Amino acid sequence: MKEKRTEENVVLIGFMGSGKTTVGLRLSYGLKRAIEDTDKLIEKKEGRSINEIFADDGESYFRNCETELLEELCNGRKNKIISVGGGTPVKQENRALLKKLGTVIYLRVRPETVFERLRYDETRPLLAGPNPLEKICSLMEERSAAYEECADYIVDVDELRLDEVATLIKECVEKRKKPRKLLVINGPNLNFLGIREKSVYGTQDYNYLLKLIEEKGSAVGADITVFQSNHEGGIIDRIQEAYFDGTEGIIINPGAYTHYSYAIRDALASIVVPKVEVHISDITQREEFRKISVTAPVCHKQIYGQGLDGYLQAIDFVLETVSGKNTLSGK
Repeated sequence: MKEKRTEENVVLIGFMGSGKTTVGLRLSYGLKRAIEDTDKLIEKKEGRSINEIFADDGESYFRNCETELLEELCNGRKNKIISVGGGTPVKQENRALLKKLGTVIYLRVRPETVFERLRYDETRPLLAGPNPLEKICSLMEERSAAYEECADYIVDVDELRLDEVATLIKECVEKRKKPRKLLVINGPNLNFLGIREKSVYGTQDYNYLLKLIEEKGSAVGADITVFQSNHEGGIIDRIQEAYFDGTEGIIINPGAYTHYSYAIRDALASIVVPKVEVHISDITQREEFRKISVTAPVCHKQIYGQGLDGYLQAIDFVLETVSGKNTLSGK
C-alpha cells in the first residue's frame, strides 16, 4: 500500500500590511489547514512582544530568532498555512529555508496601500518616528528583490479584495497537488543500452534507466511516462499525442535522429511546453556529424555527457520551469 503523500506548507511572505494575516486566516478555512504566524510563535517563545525584542536586543537578534524558528518549522510542520514577518526573507539563509518550507506566495503591495493600512498602527517598530511613507518606500525597495527571489507565486493585492486573494491562492495550491505530467522519449537504439558500445554508453541496460526514471518521479512527485521507438513516425506520433494528453514537459533523446530529423524537430516545435534534449555521451567530443543537432534549437536546454544522470538533470530542469514564478491575477 502506498504511503499517502504529505502536502507541503503554504508560506505567505510580503511587506507589513500586505494582508498576510487576514489572507492566511481565510486560507486556513478554505484549505482546512491550521495557520501559524512566525511573529506570534517568536513572541510566545521569547515571552515578550516584537517591540520589546527590538528594544531590548535589536533587530539582528530578532532576525536570528526567525532563522532558528524556520529551521524548526522545516523539520516538523506540514500541511500548514505559515505567515512570516515582513523582514524574514531579507536574510539569504532564510530565503533558502522558506523555499524548503513549502510553496511560497508573495503578496506584493504598493507603498501607498501599506501607508493607508498602517498609518495609525503603533505596533510596528520599523515605522516609528517621522516620515513613515518614506520609510515604507525605502524598506520595500530594499526587500522587493529578496521577496521575488524566494517566491513561487506573486499576487498583486492592491486592486483585489482579501477574499479574492485567498481564492486565487487556494486555486493555485489545489492545482499544485496534482503530480506534474512529464514525458520521456527515447529514440532509436536506446533500448540497446548495456549492449551497444559500452565504452560510450555504459554497462547499465534500458531497464535500469526505466527504474532510475521511475524512482526519480516518485521522489519528486511527478507522473513520468517513458516512450521508446526505433521509428521516426512513432516518435512524431507520440510528440503529437502529448499536445492533447496534458503533458507538461518533454525530455527527449532522439538518438541518431538528432542530427537530421527535421520532422521530429517540427513536431517538437509544435508543443509549447518545456523541452530538454538529452544525450548520454558527450556529443561534442565524438564524430563530426554528432556535433550537429537539428532538434536542440526548439528545446529549452540540451544536456550531454552526463551519462544516465542527464535524464535526472533534465527532469529537474523541466519541473523547475513548469513550477517557475508566476504572477497570479484575479482579472
